[in-house]
Amino acid sequence: MKSPIVITGMGMISPLGCGVKAAWSRLLEGRSGIGPITRFDTGDFPVKIAGLVPTIDDDAEAGLDLDRVADSKERRKLELFSLYAMAAAQQALAQAGWFPEGEAEQRATATIVATGIGGFPTITQAQDTLTQRGHRRLSPFTVPAFLANMAAGNLSIRYGFRGPLGCPVTACAAGIQAIGDGMRLLRSGEADVALVGGAEACIDPLSLAGFHALKALSIERDEPTHASRPFDRARNGFVMGEGAGLLVIETLEHAEARGATPLAILSGYGTSADAHHITAGPEDGAGAAAAIRTALRMAQLSPEEIGYINAHATSTPVGDRAEVASLRSVFGNGLAGIPISSTKSATGHLLGAAGGVESIFSGLAVMHDRLPPTLNLESSDDDMQDLDFVPGAARDAVTRHALCNGFGFGGVNAALIVSKV
Repeated sequence: MKSPIVITGMGMISPLGCGVKAAWSRLLEGRSGIGPITRFDTGDFPVKIAGLVPTIDDDAEAGLDLDRVADSKERRKLELFSLYAMAAAQQALAQAGWFPEGEAEQRATATIVATGIGGFPTITQAQDTLTQRGHRRLSPFTVPAFLANMAAGNLSIRYGFRGPLGCPVTACAAGIQAIGDGMRLLRSGEADVALVGGAEACIDPLSLAGFHALKALSIERDEPTHASRPFDRARNGFVMGEGAGLLVIETLEHAEARGATPLAILSGYGTSADAHHITAGPEDGAGAAAAIRTALRMAQLSPEEIGYINAHATSTPVGDRAEVASLRSVFGNGLAGIPISSTKSATGHLLGAAGGVESIFSGLAVMHDRLPPTLNLESSDDDMQDLDFVPGAARDAVTRHALCNGFGFGGVNAALIVSKV
């Protein structure tokens, strides 16, 4: 029998704060990480809110201190998404106690860090420089900063990880696909340990304007903390967030042999394509349902054994409805008895980092038997009234298996099942 794949380390940088403990505590308290955009002048700009990662100056308890991630000279060469990945990796590797110095262990360590858009702000800033000041003023680090695989690459270089290196760039399913890719590498024997997850930092005028042109973003201004409203009939688009969520994963046998503490089991993974539309899934959620069924088969679980669902639910009318349709297809009438929540109500949508952060939240729900709430849910759609979206407040509930979903533009679907050790 194959040894289960377990999580031995977790690291998180999020709008709720930096560090798993702080972000989880604030999530359970019902706090929101969404607020006004302060990174650039929003003036006449249509989008004025986002889920920004707090700095140490903003949040003395759980803000990000970039001086503790990289020195000022190194930071000039790096995009923010790479720095977020580095900060999350510090946490995850420290918890796992995995800092190999021998070549054999280094070559047995994979680094798979996803992103949706990568170093997009570097590209927009470089274009401004090119237009206004000419090509001679471009930094030689422009390309190495914006390449999507550079979060993974920089982590591999920093820690000497010489095993497989990868970067799914599959929109909002990317973070979960990175975890699934890591699971495959462990199963194939190509790696003994994998650092996996996602990182994103693209709260930039052009990316926001692009999503706004798609009518995908909420333009709430007066009450930012209420703008992300998954499943609520008044929802009007998602709120963009940023951050990173990384996991150290390995087989239980490997973890026990080196004295590491298994936190949770990654028991199932599935992925699929809709082959339907560039931005919207089919109304019946068939592709998403296929990914969930594949994850259940890998985990050797029946649908009724799932005790909690961390939904992809971004707060868009079309997306939330399609996901509920996919869940009804898989779980049937039993769906009404399974708690479902969207932690994006508190963090916003972290795009390629969403799956990394939400897989950690799913793992914590299983570890602590606590279900995070869906914030801002006052009244769901008429045909969702029978479902339990854990509205408003966290809840105690013994949970052996949790499902975490991630779906993205291009019709990509991914589903992960996290189970109690």
